[in-house]
Amino acid sequence: MTKLKKHNNIFNENDFEILPLNQSETIPSVWYTSKEIFEFEQSGLFQEEWHLICHLSQLKNIGDFVLGEAAGNSVIVLKDNEEKIRAFYNVCRHRGGPLAMENGCANILQCKYHGWTYTLEGMLRGIPRFDRVDLFDKKDYGLVKINVDIYEGLVFVNLSETPKPLKVLLNGISERIKPNDLKKKNFHQRIVYDVKGNWKVYVDNYLEGYHVPFVHPELTNFLDYKEYVTEISENYSLQFSPIKKEKNYLKQEGGAYYYFLFPNIMLNILPGRLQTNIVIPVDNKNCKVIFDFYYDDFKREELTEIIKDDLDYSDKVQAEDIEICEKVQKGLESKAYDKGRFSVECEEGVYHFQCLLKKSHKKYISGN
Repeated sequence: MTKLKKHNNIFNENDFEILPLNQSETIPSVWYTSKEIFEFEQSGLFQEEWHLICHLSQLKNIGDFVLGEAAGNSVIVLKDNEEKIRAFYNVCRHRGGPLAMENGCANILQCKYHGWTYTLEGMLRGIPRFDRVDLFDKKDYGLVKINVDIYEGLVFVNLSETPKPLKVLLNGISERIKPNDLKKKNFHQRIVYDVKGNWKVYVDNYLEGYHVPFVHPELTNFLDYKEYVTEISENYSLQFSPIKKEKNYLKQEGGAYYYFLFPNIMLNILPGRLQTNIVIPVDNKNCKVIFDFYYDDFKREELTEIIKDDLDYSDKVQAEDIEICEKVQKGLESKAYDKGRFSVECEEGVYHFQCLLKKSHKKYISGN
């Protein structure tokens, strides 16, 4: 704990204490407002954890690639010539130019700045106008690889050298959601929302149904709110609710599974549909939330209206969440607030997230 003293300008050692839920306070407001803590999280927490980038349905053909973001770094995930999924930093080794500006398909990757080209396996292939450069070996300038792994069709990357096994972290999800099968989902579209709030404000809000009757009154007509439960696992949490059959616009029986994967990934699973949310920190007071929508079969004509209703309803709920999150950010910046308390009945998911956050920050500071 002595290394905490190096960060005493931004952290109070007492804030890392973990007490039982019924005795615990929330993390202090400065964790949502400080530029130093934001930078600390980017260099520590987000360098160590897995980042969701896409789904295998977006990488069907050789040369298909998808761009993503991890700890402030642009990354590219692709299917190579041997149909292996690879991940690289989206950075040319010449002068840092981008290999791609948007998702696509290509036989080679060509830097958009000076035209250096790379194979799909990451090897440097072509170098325009570079003949008279001494002591230069192409083998030394291949793309920088990133760890990549796949869980139930979802493609993740990790920037650390020795990441924790993804399947161990997410163990039990595929069994819990049956007969839903994430591997069978097909990408439909992406929507990105800008939020004037710290990324943790958005995560906190996602992790409890306490606010639902007050912020999303129509959602209580869709979900059986009285049966709403939170289940905690070591590395993720689940909020589950049965769906009221008469209100199920997706026209399939089943429940709503809202999974949170630490630190910033959500899997919202309904019958026939997967919606993923990736919360991207922008700065200490802003984030963006990437919504990707997947369906079992969105090409059937009879599903067109159902999917439209799903997208419209999701957009409405998101607008309500953004409004309240931006108000909460203002409240956290107020002199009137520092720490709060948790509802034992309704906020176990928030408590679980904040405990994981404390453990991660403390571990990074101590170097253990």
